[in-house]
Amino acid sequence: MTKAYFYTLHKPEKALLLCRLAEKYLLQGVRVLISVEDENQGVTLDRFMWSWKKNSFIPHVYDNGAVDSLDEPVVIVSRERNPNGAKLLIMGRPLSMAFISRFETVIDFAELYKDEAAVASRQRFISYREAGFEPRMSVLDELKQ
Repeated sequence: MTKAYFYTLHKPEKALLLCRLAEKYLLQGVRVLISVEDENQGVTLDRFMWSWKKNSFIPHVYDNGAVDSLDEPVVIVSRERNPNGAKLLIMGRPLSMAFISRFETVIDFAELYKDEAAVASRQRFISYREAGFEPRMSVLDELKQ
């Protein structure tokens, strides 16, 4: 059964957290898939991952169809596909329950800095519970560096 974790965001800092989470799980030997809204966000996150932290490198690729991403441990996607066979999905944007259920672990965000995003986050949490994923809230402090 898929395990779901939510991290609370009180300000729009998702790109930084996507990098921190990807690095955390990469260091544990876990393949990671990160979803983004569109090509613009995919390219932006791809570039950010190259420079987000000194002395750190996250081997990754943005799966835009132009490069083979089967061997990369971290793949950024804007469509519902898992080209690297990742077991961990980090939700930069909402995806279908059918797709989410293919992963062992899903990380999502309770975006409380904007009313409509907070409502959508709560609804996803409820949907995960209804799907049997037993979602849990996680603490951001463990990711501070």
